[in-house]
Amino acid sequence: MTPPPSAFYARVFGLITAALLGVALFRIIQPFIGAVLWSVLLAFLLLPVNQALRRALRGSRAAAAMALTLAVVLVLIGPASFLAFAFTRQASDLIVRLQAAADRYHMVKLSDLLRVPVIERVIGWAESVAPITADQVEAWFVNAAKALLGLLVSSGGAVVVEALGTLISLVMMLFLLFFFLRDGEEMVQRTLGLVPLSAERQAQLVEHLSAVTRAVVFGSLLTALVQGTLVGIAFALVGLPSPVFFGGLATLAALVPLVGSTLVWGPGVGVLAFHGRWYAAIFVVLWGTVVISMADNIVRPLFISGRAQISTLPVFLGLVGGLSAFGPIGMVLGPVIVALALALFRFAEESRVRDLLKPG
Repeated sequence: MTPPPSAFYARVFGLITAALLGVALFRIIQPFIGAVLWSVLLAFLLLPVNQALRRALRGSRAAAAMALTLAVVLVLIGPASFLAFAFTRQASDLIVRLQAAADRYHMVKLSDLLRVPVIERVIGWAESVAPITADQVEAWFVNAAKALLGLLVSSGGAVVVEALGTLISLVMMLFLLFFFLRDGEEMVQRTLGLVPLSAERQAQLVEHLSAVTRAVVFGSLLTALVQGTLVGIAFALVGLPSPVFFGGLATLAALVPLVGSTLVWGPGVGVLAFHGRWYAAIFVVLWGTVVISMADNIVRPLFISGRAQISTLPVFLGLVGGLSAFGPIGMVLGPVIVALALALFRFAEESRVRDLLKPG
């Protein structure tokens, strides 16, 4: 008769089996981890809409998930295609303008950029305050341009592969989105059943992480969209070319901590000043420092600190660190991980205080 396995052996065997299965499962989903995380995030953000659709469709989870997935496809294809068309058209118009400027200043090679009046004046000032010459600046410029060109040539194939991978990830995200919309709540409940916390603590944790996620997504993305829109409006008002193009760039730049959309409207001020349009330049400076900064100082804290009950510093560290560690999805994942760590720390602290206050 075979003796029953000891409790120690059973635990070790279970841990080793779980570790091996976990590694194997991670290797399987690793190529699609980005699509999985984006689909989970989108399903979570659409949860109120999904629940309303279920009620309207008499509780049919599959029908509600399919309708919402199709709506996401239409939103991605419709407005996104229109914006992409406008962005591309204005980018082409900008290239034509740059080509015209190159013809006007007789620039036939990259080093000829140094003869543009404003650049020439900057180089003259640099020669007067630093031990450098125009020939040295030209050599640095040409070497940097060659290095950039070599990088672009060497990465051309990688760009194509990356674009194809992005398309595949988008299709995979939409495919997974349907299942997370249909079965996501059940998955969450089963996962929470494995968490060794009381039902009250689990509810508090879920509510806190939900608030942080919504705050970071809406706070960061909405702020970026508002700032990009304001930059595009300013460029259109002063007659700068391609306002949609630069508004799109400003939306992306607004996600960069500290500098934000200044990376876009700052050079616009320089262009206006170069053409002697001082009133327009002053208007853009005031618009950027007052109106755009106001959007950043009002919209972002309103969504992040107010709803998430988390200070700005952990959110900032989570945004920057998450972006570095996980890529674009890290802008949401980073603050959520920081919020989870802070919440668990608070739970442990409260439990320790309760234990100390218990009588003898």
